[in-house]
Amino acid sequence: MKENKLRKLLNENKPSLGTRISSTWPVITEAVGASRNFDYIEFVAEYAPFSHYDLENIARAAELHGLSSMIKVDFQNKNYIAQKAIASGFQAINFTDIKNADEVREAISAVKADSPRYKGRFGYPNRRFIGYQPYVTQQEHVERVNDIVLCFMIEKAEAMENIEEICSVPGVDMVQFGPSDYSMSKGWNMAEHIEECKAAERKMIEVAKKYGVEPRCEIYGDPTDVKYYLDLGVKHICFGDQIKVYTDFLNKDGKIMREIVEGIM
Repeated sequence: MKENKLRKLLNENKPSLGTRISSTWPVITEAVGASRNFDYIEFVAEYAPFSHYDLENIARAAELHGLSSMIKVDFQNKNYIAQKAIASGFQAINFTDIKNADEVREAISAVKADSPRYKGRFGYPNRRFIGYQPYVTQQEHVERVNDIVLCFMIEKAEAMENIEEICSVPGVDMVQFGPSDYSMSKGWNMAEHIEECKAAERKMIEVAKKYGVEPRCEIYGDPTDVKYYLDLGVKHICFGDQIKVYTDFLNKDGKIMREIVEGIM
């Protein structure tokens, strides 16, 4: 079995750094690993097309480079995709769109082992870490499954209202604020409510730390923006998004190049 690097960092109270990818091409995961600057990739499956084969290939590429792997799953089929991702080798799940503690408990049950100790609903699927690599016993499988890092998006107005109860649910490892969905659930356009979103995120961070849950925060722009979160006691950062980086290039550098080329024509 492969060590769950993200779980190890959490257990040792050390910081972690991830980055978001949308491509299922394993070379993208390998490129992240080759940089030696990140602890894990987050495959944003909520936004991207993928197959079951893709999940295994992303996990393999991550393992080859000593990376952990997180998958962000849709709400409607979260349990199915989360179980398939874990069986493929993913080491962390980011659950979206939850609104209350009962939905959190239901998601946790789906990915905890069906054993007397954990009382979950995840069985013993004959996938990569059971039959196809050196055989692992049922109890070794139980421990691997229960090392999976569980993150929950706090991105609905109802989730913010229930943040205390959500963070008190056993099994919640991380929470992350989602300003776009939060604004939508409030009837806002995010660009018109930046300060309100920041205030909600700060509340989430405060409550998470109160209950021993790690807040995870995303940064898309200047790396020095991380100081804002470090000052709030955040240790787990997701930096950069594959699609945003490329669209920024197309819109900024592409515009400059277009103007240069048109200027000489």
